[in-house]
Amino acid sequence: MAGALAPLAISMGEPSGIGPDLILKLYSQRAELKLPPFVVYGNAAFLAARAVRLGIAVTLGGTDADFATTLPVRDVEGMVPDNPGTPTPLSGHVVMEAISAAVADTLRGACRGLVTAPIHKGVLYSAGFKYPGHTEYLAALCATPGNAPRLPVMMLAHEELRTVPLTIHVPLHEVPGLVTTDLILKTTRIVAHDLRARFGIAEPRIGIAGLNPHAGEGGTIGRQEVEIIAPAVAALVHEGIRAEGPFPADTLFFPAHWREYDAVIAMYHDQALIPIKTVAFDEAVNVTLGLPIVRTSPDHGTAFDLAGTGKGSQSSFLAAIRLADRMTSHP
Repeated sequence: MAGALAPLAISMGEPSGIGPDLILKLYSQRAELKLPPFVVYGNAAFLAARAVRLGIAVTLGGTDADFATTLPVRDVEGMVPDNPGTPTPLSGHVVMEAISAAVADTLRGACRGLVTAPIHKGVLYSAGFKYPGHTEYLAALCATPGNAPRLPVMMLAHEELRTVPLTIHVPLHEVPGLVTTDLILKTTRIVAHDLRARFGIAEPRIGIAGLNPHAGEGGTIGRQEVEIIAPAVAALVHEGIRAEGPFPADTLFFPAHWREYDAVIAMYHDQALIPIKTVAFDEAVNVTLGLPIVRTSPDHGTAFDLAGTGKGSQSSFLAAIRLADRMTSHP
């Protein structure tokens, strides 16, 4: 139909995990949930076998299939056994190729955004995966030839509550050395830009947490707030970004205070993820900022114990699809 939006891309994720189950389950409810059209990137034979296991009647087709009657699949060839809860490196290259193909099609406009099902890094490492994680792989795939990948920024989002960890999957003892004025500046600029460009917030307000208890209490419980974080905030304000802080994290994440900001930047992984998972454990969405494409993901892992049972919650995956749809529906 003329003027119709391109579909979303959904990468299959770890085959022995819950991702394929949720994709198939959501597709089976496409009409009642009023889902936007999407194309699944993965192994078609495996998806058909998993649908049978789950008792889901589904017809699989090519990428141009009519979403109302057929699930469009970009078939990635390879050995993908249907063994829920039992991961194997045999399917690793299919998982990686599915992500790569989905990114390529999104970059060229065949798809308008990407939703990724959870992967299992340990399995992929056995299959030759060379990246610290999913996000870094996406950043490398999005990089232009001859240029370094852009800085990807993780955001966890739920309705009007959004949080961003400055440092992510690193040991806690390494965090103080990684918190720099430069990293705060780069991260906050990306957050401000994407809040304007992709969330439609004209003048985003960004709160910035301290690293130490009570935000260092004037330098008596650590100097990072005085020497690193506050100078970064001042520089951001000078650039015209509405940044405030550093604030003690235990009061900043009180919901009434949190809602004063369009996003809050925390200094480390758990400081950011504990509050969002406390208020929205099954509904938060992982959004990657700083890339040339929109990418969302459910905020849960592979859930091997639930794979193949049909019992896993689809709330976060559904929220990831709907957020990707909203972020890519405007001109």
